[in-house]
Amino acid sequence: MPRKQAVNLVGERVKIARRRRNPPLTQDDLSGQLAAYGIQLDRILISRIESGSRYVTDVEVRALSKVLGVTPGWLLGMEK
Repeated sequence: MPRKQAVNLVGERVKIARRRRNPPLTQDDLSGQLAAYGIQLDRILISRIESGSRYVTDVEVRALSKVLGVTPGWLLGMEK
């Protein structure tokens, strides 16, 4: 069966940045920190983002970049 194509560009980068944190963030940790920015994403939704099966809004990209300590451009694959 063919693999489902990802619907976002940031999923893999979210996973990488989350794991690079010291200490690494769990998906639950990330969810809690995003709540401080008014972004309500539970662990299931973060998992779907990381697997590429959920869209990510521009507001979510901005909050994810702040929490993960990376730029929005890096999350979008525009920076190395």
